[in-house]
Amino acid sequence: MVEKNLEAALQSADNPAELLRKNRGRHPYPVASEHTNWIEEVRSWRETCSLSDLSHHQKDLYVEGPEALDVFEDLGVNDFDGFGPGQAKQFVACNPNGNLIGDAILFYLGENELKLTGTPVAPNWVEYNLERGDYDATVHADERYHDKDEPHDTFRYQLQGPNALDVMRDAVEGEIPDIPFFNFDEMTIAGVDVRALKHSMASNVGFEIWGPWEEHETVRDALVGAGEPHGLRELGEKSYKAQGAEKGWIARPLPAIFGEGMREYREWLDADGYEAISTLGGSFDPDDISEYYLNPIELGYERFIDFDHDFVGREALSSMVEEPQRRKVTLVWDDADVLELFASLLREGETYKYFDLSMPYWAVFHYDEVLKDGENAGVSKYFGYTYNERSVLSLAVVEPEYADPGTEVTLVWGEPGGDSENPKVEPHVQTEITATVAPNPYVDASR
Repeated sequence: MVEKNLEAALQSADNPAELLRKNRGRHPYPVASEHTNWIEEVRSWRETCSLSDLSHHQKDLYVEGPEALDVFEDLGVNDFDGFGPGQAKQFVACNPNGNLIGDAILFYLGENELKLTGTPVAPNWVEYNLERGDYDATVHADERYHDKDEPHDTFRYQLQGPNALDVMRDAVEGEIPDIPFFNFDEMTIAGVDVRALKHSMASNVGFEIWGPWEEHETVRDALVGAGEPHGLRELGEKSYKAQGAEKGWIARPLPAIFGEGMREYREWLDADGYEAISTLGGSFDPDDISEYYLNPIELGYERFIDFDHDFVGREALSSMVEEPQRRKVTLVWDDADVLELFASLLREGETYKYFDLSMPYWAVFHYDEVLKDGENAGVSKYFGYTYNERSVLSLAVVEPEYADPGTEVTLVWGEPGGDSENPKVEPHVQTEITATVAPNPYVDASR
């Protein structure tokens, strides 16, 4: 029997975690693994300039009409006062209990016209509420590459690094507009009209450029050509993933949609959609699915929350801000313990979970347990090796008493029981990694 929606698929498992842990892992993006070599590519965003192709793994949700902004105000924790055309913001949406459903970038394209871009989680939640609500607005969903047969409506490239501004000056026809941070404007590259968002990732000024898909090769070739004198390197999939641990953004929290109050939404979601087929992995293995949920405060989004407007989860978040919450930190893995992971592959007997450089990636929703003196101290999420720091880093949320830089904690490495129904997981034994708490983001503009 082919399941029709996520709720129906859940009936085939004892609990949501069981369903998600047996999934087959992530879909690879249709981007080369390496354009040159991943180490050289990783160095580029710190030393020269990098170009990433983000055209494939995100969903774009276009909302247009007199009440286009209303749905975002009803769902987002953000302050929308003064938000207008040419501006962007990180949109954050919660369930009624104040736990994060998802976040994405919201672009105010023009009068009564907005676009939400990100992994499908937040766009799906907005699309559902638009369909079920009474909004004077229309919606167009441009799905990810592997959720449809045709390409995206638009391409999306990201320039990053100390030479990014020089590359833009050489690529853009005429003068570059003076764009404030997290604003965007129109410009022309190789005769193609595009828009560019000014932002920063991993401590340097950068640009995110998008335009019509049919012109993607023209614009990419122009950017690569303009970047050649400035040391530009195109990022393959291996190097692009390594940015996460440096920039400090905790990607892909498990969406807080599995409680009884969200049943109707799960019935709307497809059984083969992102929320249903993405894999859950890592050593953290609680009895209740809600233990995986994260809230905006512990993720560092408290500065976005505007309690002066009504939104889903407002009452719960109002209570949360009055109580101590876990804090977002970076964990620096002990070099000797990391070497031991590899050493286990070179001797007889059982091995530890294989560590694929630059980033181990067998699960979309990855959670490792963090311990202090044998007791749970938090969870570790986005992780990987960065050549720029010559370290393995992971992004975690830990209890406030363990959040000071220099605190030593223990990370449990490997799947529960050392196996998984996920075919990307080989048999192994769990082990423990010593890690030292460091600031998040680990890399700032002063370094």
